[in-house]
Amino acid sequence: MHVIATAGHVDHGKSTLVRSLTGTDPDRLAEEHRRGLSIELGYAWTHLAPVGDIAFVDVPGHERFVSTMLSGVGPVPAVLFVVAADDPWMPQAAEHLAAIDGLGVSRGLLAVTRADLADPVPAMTQALAEIRRTSLGDVPAVAVSARTGLGLDELRHQIGDLASGLAAPDPHADVRLWVDRSFHVRGAGTVVTGTLPAGTIAIGDTLTLDDVSVRVRGIQCLGRSVTSATGVSRVALNLVGVGGKLAAGPRRGSFLVSTGQWRLAPVADARLVRPGRLPERPLLHVGATSVGVRVRPFDESTIRLVLERPLPLRVGDRALVRDPGSREVWGLTVLDPDPPPLRR
Repeated sequence: MHVIATAGHVDHGKSTLVRSLTGTDPDRLAEEHRRGLSIELGYAWTHLAPVGDIAFVDVPGHERFVSTMLSGVGPVPAVLFVVAADDPWMPQAAEHLAAIDGLGVSRGLLAVTRADLADPVPAMTQALAEIRRTSLGDVPAVAVSARTGLGLDELRHQIGDLASGLAAPDPHADVRLWVDRSFHVRGAGTVVTGTLPAGTIAIGDTLTLDDVSVRVRGIQCLGRSVTSATGVSRVALNLVGVGGKLAAGPRRGSFLVSTGQWRLAPVADARLVRPGRLPERPLLHVGATSVGVRVRPFDESTIRLVLERPLPLRVGDRALVRDPGSREVWGLTVLDPDPPPLRR
């Protein structure tokens, strides 16, 4: 399986495009259909020969749901960036692209939607110029129309090429799954979903959910029950042992990890991708979670983060810090998830 996230401004046709590619509407909520925009993360998938299953994580584009967008893009290795032919370059497109750049995502492609309503060349030209300045670099671009079907076959071909070029993760890596959805199924119990970036989860495995030991009773991938799942995969896990042990229950931002293999970091040192002056108390976005942090700068590029909630971090992890006020984001790389205490 390969997992790709959408990105782009609200109402530029991300969900409509995913529906045209997969036959599945990623918008699950009645409120989303009433308002005509995505509010929560959406999920849909298709099979493309010869690369296999392609799962899409469809993210909301509205500025009010940036945290939700980041929880969808954070664990995913590639993006389908969407702009509309009949609209100029828009603020949320720039904000999404800044986040992708900060996270160091280097694989993607551009789809210019509504190409039946306007000449797609101006929008494509500007979007490619904006994207070229980021970690994505030069990407393929396809003009499409979900209404007429224009360009959809070419887009499927480009998605297949993108997927076939993604690096295969280590199936033996320690598991770290950032939970992006959690719910209760009558007769089964707690189910959590997320993008498994690497490693393998099998029925019967004992893992740690936040700080609680749980057992995997069931696994689904793309709607099918399986006995194990290997990254990269979209997974739904039926867990035993949650009960009332978590005060708030599992939620978006919870994490499921290999027991005994991860140290929870209350403090971490990091290097910013680009130098800058950060606010004292921004939000840290990593994987599908966000947590408040206190920033102590060492210089323009190196900082110490004190987390409001310890997280399973390792050297080399990519993350974002975001100022909710100015909406500015800074990418960072974790240098030390267990730094020595500072002495005044």
